[in-house]
Amino acid sequence: MTWRLSDLAPCFEGVIPSIIATAAADGMPNVSYLSHVVRVDDDHVALSNQFFAKTAANVRANPQVTLILVDGVTGAQFLLDIRFVRSVDAGPLFDRIALQLKASSAQVGMAEVMRLKSADIFRVCAIERVPSPCETPTSAPTPAPDLCALANVLAAMDRQPGAEEIIETLLQAVRSVLGYDHALVLDHDQARGCLTTTGSLGYAPSGLGSEIALGDGLIGAAAISRQTIKVSDMSRVRRLGEAIRPEGPGAENVTRTVAFPHLPAAMSQIAVPMIARGAVVGVLFVESLRRLAFREEDEAALSILAGQAAAALRASEMEEAEAEPGAPLGRPAPVSMADVRVVHHCYDDSVFVDGVYIVKGVAGALLRLMVDWQLTEGRREFTNRELRLAAGSRMPDFKDNLETRLLLLRRRLEEKQAPLRLERIARGRLRLDVAGTMTLETGGDDRTA
Repeated sequence: MTWRLSDLAPCFEGVIPSIIATAAADGMPNVSYLSHVVRVDDDHVALSNQFFAKTAANVRANPQVTLILVDGVTGAQFLLDIRFVRSVDAGPLFDRIALQLKASSAQVGMAEVMRLKSADIFRVCAIERVPSPCETPTSAPTPAPDLCALANVLAAMDRQPGAEEIIETLLQAVRSVLGYDHALVLDHDQARGCLTTTGSLGYAPSGLGSEIALGDGLIGAAAISRQTIKVSDMSRVRRLGEAIRPEGPGAENVTRTVAFPHLPAAMSQIAVPMIARGAVVGVLFVESLRRLAFREEDEAALSILAGQAAAALRASEMEEAEAEPGAPLGRPAPVSMADVRVVHHCYDDSVFVDGVYIVKGVAGALLRLMVDWQLTEGRREFTNRELRLAAGSRMPDFKDNLETRLLLLRRRLEEKQAPLRLERIARGRLRLDVAGTMTLETGGDDRTA
């Protein structure tokens, strides 16, 4: 059988280290392990240059090198005869390898140690499978994503009326088209330099409102780099991840931070940037219990879904901003004698309702605005247009994603079973219902409720 680099896709996932064998000018051999080998095209591979000095010197003195790759699924080994071509320390290929190295090493707390010096490119002269004394298992072929189903989802997503329906369509497509049961959609909050979870599939609790700083982990790195990043074997880092979990849901009221959802036994993770017209709208994050879960076809399908969702969210945002608000519906307010205490903290725009943390940031500022208008003007209905203008004047860095912030606010109020409900009653119009007599207080600028 004639082997091609495309046949060796599982070997490039970094699950099992590769081995490089070099020889000095006098023929003295040297063997080292490699952290990353990347397929550049059908004829070339790139190796992350974190070699010991001896290996690097040998490659320069004798460019003919032998490389052993191991299939992370079956354990099959492949012997490659490769020849050094050139070294690069900048450019798209270098950035791609450096980013993947940083993301994967960050999972084990070594992001500052495992830094890429350069990427060495080699031409592949021959590929040979290493004979095994025992028969290696063969992995069952996994069906490729259904292109017809994918096309139907893309068309359906384009017809959705708002952010809630778009995000839900995206998450259900991850399950129905690709077969993954755990996924998150995170909105890019430019004003605060973070990503906020606005959609959740398969997690309990949902993690809505949890945040990741730009640049942190796979998700933050995907947003900053605008590149898809994945880790195919999480087995070495699970204990670390479990050790740093928050104390529980009650911690939200103290920290004003929602615990980030996780799949304890996850083996594979992938973060796909959601980009529309050059702007990062958010990140689609998917987890799987299987090693090497995300094949090239899955990456492509997830990228297509993320791009379509980003475009649909951007279009929906513009339509909501331009929509002429309809006439008030005149629905009577709920009648209740209960007292509803709303506390807003200027420090981070966090809002508590009856002592329970709800949300912070732009979403918190929006809730505070609506509560204030209801108390001072007796209004219960508001338009996206006036909320955008009011938030923009108060928060100069606020620009886009108003609809996803309102969606997050609505879902957090529902999830916390708060006596406040935010309802989308028409395009560009919302209503805030309160089950009781409401008061609004301003908290201090400390970090406690």
